[in-house]
Amino acid sequence: MEVIILGSGTSQGIPVIGCNCNVCRSSDPKDKRLRTSVLIKSEGLNILIDAGPDFRQQMLREGIDKLDAIILTHEHRDHIGGLDDIRAFNYINRAPMSIYAEKRVLNAVEKEFSYAFSNSEYPGIPKFDFRTITEEVFYIENLRIEPIRVMHCNLPVLGFKFENLAFITDASYISEEELLKITNINVLIINALRKSKHISHFSLDEALEVINRCKPNQTLLTHISDRMGLNEEINNELPPFVSLAFDGQKIII
Repeated sequence: MEVIILGSGTSQGIPVIGCNCNVCRSSDPKDKRLRTSVLIKSEGLNILIDAGPDFRQQMLREGIDKLDAIILTHEHRDHIGGLDDIRAFNYINRAPMSIYAEKRVLNAVEKEFSYAFSNSEYPGIPKFDFRTITEEVFYIENLRIEPIRVMHCNLPVLGFKFENLAFITDASYISEEELLKITNINVLIINALRKSKHISHFSLDEALEVINRCKPNQTLLTHISDRMGLNEEINNELPPFVSLAFDGQKIII
């Protein structure tokens, strides 16, 4: 299994428009962060988790010309805003794109992209094949995927476990039962917005607490804001098995 970090930034990305902080002005490529998304490559499948506003740019940067399905964690626009650009894959695949998400999230996608569901059949609109999921294990062909329920303030969000990898974004709370699903896995990718506390995202210390309890072999922190600090400086403060994810990073599991 290969995982590509397509984006590791929070909802505004880094640099933030109009911001002159040292992170937004950094020349280090690892401080340039598109909206959070990952690509899972396994068993001949390319599976995308979340398609935010930078989806097109991420696909072009990584040279992705094959996409089999998209899984959505939740309906916030920084996680679904790029779905119009699946049109390219509709053309390549000669088929609608399979979109896996909870019913609430699929309803939000239909509302956001209402023109794609119009009876007029306007040419060139994106084509979606909705696949409703719950908290139960599901499969994409032979790939087993286990949802992980987390809370994003008061909004239920899903993370996902693929064999020995787990991806969790936009979380501020994980129950004991759900923590068991990610205990002693190989790689954990989890959100850590900034050092200070936030109402709907784990802070750095809160993410480290989850890591200490679950004890993954390796952890990458994602959904990072400019308030976290410079990539190089923060990595020097972290335990050796924890690091900030960066855009374009590839992990083999």
